[in-house]
Amino acid sequence: MAMKALEVYKLLPKTNCKECGFPTCLAFAMKLAAGGAGPERCPYLDEETKALLGGATRPPVRAATVGVGARSFTVGEEIVMFRHEKTFYHRPGIMVCADDTSPLEEVRRNAEEVRDLVVHRVGQDLTLDGIALRCESGDPDRFAAASMVVGECGDLPRLLITADPGAHAAALKVCGQFLPLIHAATAENHEEMAGLAKRYGCPLVVRAETPEELADLAARCTAAGVRAILLDPAPRTVGDFVARASHLREHAVKRASPDLGYPLYLDTTTLGTDAALAAGILRYAGVIAVPPLPRPSLLAALTLRQNIYTDPQKPIQVTPGIYPVNNPGRDAPVLLSVNFSLTYFTLLGYLEAGKIPCYLFVVDTAGLSVLTAVAGGKLDEDLVKKSIESTGLAGTVDHRTLIIPGYAAPLSGRIEDATGWNVRVGPRDAAEIAEFLEKGE
Repeated sequence: MAMKALEVYKLLPKTNCKECGFPTCLAFAMKLAAGGAGPERCPYLDEETKALLGGATRPPVRAATVGVGARSFTVGEEIVMFRHEKTFYHRPGIMVCADDTSPLEEVRRNAEEVRDLVVHRVGQDLTLDGIALRCESGDPDRFAAASMVVGECGDLPRLLITADPGAHAAALKVCGQFLPLIHAATAENHEEMAGLAKRYGCPLVVRAETPEELADLAARCTAAGVRAILLDPAPRTVGDFVARASHLREHAVKRASPDLGYPLYLDTTTLGTDAALAAGILRYAGVIAVPPLPRPSLLAALTLRQNIYTDPQKPIQVTPGIYPVNNPGRDAPVLLSVNFSLTYFTLLGYLEAGKIPCYLFVVDTAGLSVLTAVAGGKLDEDLVKKSIESTGLAGTVDHRTLIIPGYAAPLSGRIEDATGWNVRVGPRDAAEIAEFLEKGE
């Protein structure tokens, strides 16, 4: 179990030297216990105490990084079972499968498609994370050639999948410096696989069906010098994965078994349904290997991942201010909106499609939607008045008319009284805004 702040405090030297950057040892202890600082910050701790504190205060799910460069990604370092308890920090990497029996040009084309797919949603670019290359040929040289082709498509992270250490050795000779994830160490081959992972510094997946076997393999590979590990619980169905992943995450978060405190791996190609990909995103998978999927399935998965790995306590926000749409002039209408990203980008999309020049006047509601902000008192006449003054809205347009969202209708009179602006109530549905502006109602 994690140490409490008082337990951590008892292990500190209590010199009050402040070299750690904290005003007191107690403040440092509280930060250590919360996982917000590491024991290496204190220059007076001996190595034994640092090791003890490091093991007790680090996140219960250890981190693993796949790849190098701008496209590399880190998984793990999670501390809760459920997103609403705090948040999930590192989104799962989605890696699209290819196999070395395909022509090399086809492997190259698939890798380029994965590299270039970008979906822009609510101000964020959503991308896939890499290529999962299978050794279906049984030929180490062909496996190495296919891996080299993927590498020619930029710094796209790679997942190498084969039970043959010899094939891994051949591929790692040409791409080991790019730190691919290698799958998988089993009871039969873990010594050779751990040796390769140690030699190249690569993260390693260990695979077994029971928690006891996974813990044993993880401990053996760690003892052999492997620095980063993922666990493959070898599910046979989607239900298997959900049950096994939940069990492993619970043991990790409660620190009941330190050798199970690693990110999880899921190969959906063996489970055969899109539901497996959704289950992996929702139930703790750190790396997910998927077959080539139609674009709608990929978009749905990327959207789901974005939603789950957004901090529920910090909604995605845009910067408050005045946003011109479709080259407006000084007589263009002004539409009040909130800085919740989904509201902003949805409204912006309809306005751009309607080709009506206007100004979006975005006020700071701490990322809350219109209805939530009105109900919670975050959107009121005082905020609107202060925002008009701070943004210089009166100097942007020649008129004094403000269009507010339909869900903010109860505030219309109070906004008029506070600001002196004429207020019109717009539609509740953003899809109706273009028609509303065209009619000038």
